[in-house]
Amino acid sequence: MQEEESKALRGRGRPARPPEEAREAAVQAATWLLLHEGYAATTMEAVARHAGMAKKSLYQYAANREELVALVVRGWTDAFLPAMAHDAAGPGEVLPLLKEILQAMAARVLTADAVGLFRLLCTEFPARADLLAVYQRNGIERGTALLADWLQRQAARGHLALQDGRDGRDGHEMAGLLLAMVIAEPLRQMALGLLAPAPAWDAAPRIDAALRLLGGSAFSVAGASTLRGN
Repeated sequence: MQEEESKALRGRGRPARPPEEAREAAVQAATWLLLHEGYAATTMEAVARHAGMAKKSLYQYAANREELVALVVRGWTDAFLPAMAHDAAGPGEVLPLLKEILQAMAARVLTADAVGLFRLLCTEFPARADLLAVYQRNGIERGTALLADWLQRQAARGHLALQDGRDGRDGHEMAGLLLAMVIAEPLRQMALGLLAPAPAWDAAPRIDAALRLLGGSAFSVAGASTLRGN
């Protein structure tokens, strides 16, 4: 009886991987191919083969190459969500929580694979515009929007005041400036080989400096309390 069951199991092939495990395998395969063989080589066939799955199974997670790349980049920004789920109980908790959020963001988007994709986007290759649009939409724009949403929630609780809403998007300008200080410049230096990617590079001192600037303790201009010329 056991022998018959074993034969039946072999006839059906290996048990299917859980959906999340299969999806992660597809993301890892797409990431490896992008960084090691380039965008042109990151085809649905190649990703399926590298992930050890049937091509039809891969289509459950992405309809084409652009959606595969979106899965890769969106996975990085998904990693921010747990830190952003917490709201400050009072004004004194805003900066410590913001530090945790920025640390979570730096820990994911300044890794070797993220730097590698950014470096790839700095080169010329066919369909670069398509890949850049996917990266912008699922990475930079989504990360900024998530941080802006967190800032808006703290403002709605009365814990901080946002004054950059001239375009009706309170928090977006502040979020963009914070990410430019904490993420964009280190990413540029890493792409040039001037800094080692995270976790070898410690983002904490740069985050602390950005928050001191935000909190008004980084510097002061003698005799000036407001910006002129607005």
